[in-house]
Amino acid sequence: MFKINKFDLLVSIYIFCIAVAEFMGAKTFPLIAIGDFRLNASVAIFVIPILFTINDIIIEVHGKERARSVVRSGLLVIFLIFLFTILATVLPPSSRFIETEAAYDEVFHRSIRISAASLIAFAFAEFLDIYIFAKIRESLGKSKLWLRNNVSNISAQFIDTVIFMSLAFYGFDKTPLSNVTFLVSLILPYWLLKSSMSIIETPFVYIGVKWLRKDKLP
Repeated sequence: MFKINKFDLLVSIYIFCIAVAEFMGAKTFPLIAIGDFRLNASVAIFVIPILFTINDIIIEVHGKERARSVVRSGLLVIFLIFLFTILATVLPPSSRFIETEAAYDEVFHRSIRISAASLIAFAFAEFLDIYIFAKIRESLGKSKLWLRNNVSNISAQFIDTVIFMSLAFYGFDKTPLSNVTFLVSLILPYWLLKSSMSIIETPFVYIGVKWLRKDKLP
């Protein structure tokens, strides 16, 4: 019978979200247009909040040390993607792929920068999320899961968004004003969307905690 341990399934989804964010996150899309002002968001907006949701489920059921172990695994995945992307773009193409090499390098050179930015932002944000979540739980006990889930997520997601967007999308060929305008147009909607999604996903944290506790690891 096909069976997957619940904890292993959560970690698999966690790694999937990291990989998708790494490879696809360089693309931004227009979210809101008000006059000349444009609000843009990275396509990774759809998977990043899931990382925080899974993180909180694991903390609640298995504690902060196991959650930190999962985060460290995530950091290792990002680092390995970073290294392999460098290797893939450095190796010379075979004759069959010479025509597409420039496009390939353009896409994955972006991924190198995205991976580096992700590594730094992910480390700060995920460990901050665990710290805040655990501190609130220590202060208030097991009640008010919704509070520690959202306070930790919204705070950590702000740090994640500011660090990631600044490192990944700062244009060295642009003016400071142009960079500030563009980065704010990314940071603001990205953070607000992630915060909104965190609130919307609160019931799923409760469901996930109840679901995982039925198959809790020793």
